[in-house]
Amino acid sequence: MIIGPKDGFKLAGISIVCFCAVYVCTFMLNYYLDVLPLGDTIPEQFSALYKAQLATATFTAAITGGVLGLIAVVMLVFYIKLYIDGHAKQLGIIKALGQTRGRIAAEFCVFGLSVFVGCLLGFGGGWASMRVIYDGLTIEGIGEIAMTFHVELLFALVFAPTAVTALISVTYAYFALARPVSELLRGKCGKEKIEREGKNKDRSFLAEMCLKTLTAKKSLAFFVAFSCFCFSAMVQMGLSMENLTTATMGYMILAIGIVLAVVTMFMATTSLVRGNIKNISVMKAFGYSLRECAVSVLGGYAPFALIGFGAGSAYQYGLLQLMINVIFADVGSVPEYSFNVPVFFITLAAFVLSYAAVTLYYVLKINRITVKEVMTEN
Repeated sequence: MIIGPKDGFKLAGISIVCFCAVYVCTFMLNYYLDVLPLGDTIPEQFSALYKAQLATATFTAAITGGVLGLIAVVMLVFYIKLYIDGHAKQLGIIKALGQTRGRIAAEFCVFGLSVFVGCLLGFGGGWASMRVIYDGLTIEGIGEIAMTFHVELLFALVFAPTAVTALISVTYAYFALARPVSELLRGKCGKEKIEREGKNKDRSFLAEMCLKTLTAKKSLAFFVAFSCFCFSAMVQMGLSMENLTTATMGYMILAIGIVLAVVTMFMATTSLVRGNIKNISVMKAFGYSLRECAVSVLGGYAPFALIGFGAGSAYQYGLLQLMINVIFADVGSVPEYSFNVPVFFITLAAFVLSYAAVTLYYVLKINRITVKEVMTEN
């Protein structure tokens, strides 16, 4: 068995994403289930606010759980692909010894451990902070809302996602292992890349290196853009919601956005450096400077970072406008919302500094990569 529990626990980033998603969904959906039966007791003058609070709970849970859940699945599939590519020879040997593809794929269910840990901790964290959230979402005309444990939420937010992601892991691995044994033993990922190498020979080596890094690691461009999207959207949203919700909720969204940005950026850049360690070491051996190595490997992802930041700015503005104009349309006390220009530039400055710091960290890490490390790696 080459796939063990430790392989599942290595995906700490996925656990953190699942934690954030389930953490918010836990207290929002629990609040919805606790408040829903009280509709008949709400005075007529507060009914609009009551409906708006219910809509906010479902809207926030759907956005948070849906988007972050999708991201967790994509990240999980991405890491399974990296695992199969990195262990192609071992998997090929096992298949050559007579192990069936289904039997090997079944072992990939351990990758669901990362989802289970994140969901379980998120559920516990949501319950730990639920009283504070309930106090911030009080509705006039109702006293203190009692917290009730809904066992169906435990299954829906912890056990169901674990089972689904384990099934996705096994299914994806089953189809990914459809390669011939000879191809796995050679560690090859396909023919398409080899066939394209002869094209565009007029480009400089560094330009060609940058382009091939991008085309060979397309999924990393998504993670870089998404991390910047999270940073931009969540930070601006957290700083702009002071007049729209409680300070606690604003700080919570701000913290989740920063955590997601750091986690996804770390996972993306770590995978990027590891996936190009051979190219970097060879470039250094041929006399290319550290700056040239960094630009050829990391520089091509800067446009995706800017795209992610711009998309995050538009997303948070549209989301808050939707919340005010649709969900709180019948609540007259909600203030108008417009795009917060000062917050945008503050977030942009923080983003540039953060991106530069992450890039510098990995440039220094690249500098420690030697040809010997590559020659002695398994």
